[in-house]
Amino acid sequence: MLNEFKEFIAKGNVMDLAVAVIIAGAFGVIVSSLTNDLIMPLVGAIFGNVDFSGQYIVLSGSVDPGTTLEAARKAGANVLAWGSFVSAVINFVILAFIIFLLVRYTKKVTERFEAKQVAQEAPPAGPTEIELLTEIRDALKK
Repeated sequence: MLNEFKEFIAKGNVMDLAVAVIIAGAFGVIVSSLTNDLIMPLVGAIFGNVDFSGQYIVLSGSVDPGTTLEAARKAGANVLAWGSFVSAVINFVILAFIIFLLVRYTKKVTERFEAKQVAQEAPPAGPTEIELLTEIRDALKK
């Protein structure tokens, strides 16, 4: 069983998956920064200098107006943090779109590669039926 596990781990697909997970983790940080540091401030500026990450609605408990999200949570208020949710949705959409582009590009490259292989692997065309019959006719004439 240990040998089978070693063979499984040594396969290229497992290593490719491990690399992909590490890169995806790093890429997720980049997308989060893109959303939090670039996109959301622009959206906030468009809607009147609003910082969406700190936007919330108090569902229960008493919180003074203008209290930050963290302070409201520490005070024990039950809050609906819709600003954080908006940021998370934007992160998801960006990641999903980039993954879509990567899969689309990979599919195109794979199709081109397979088409080249099929063209190279095609056996050379032999003589046609007419050419064979012509050769037989000519051989019988001799």
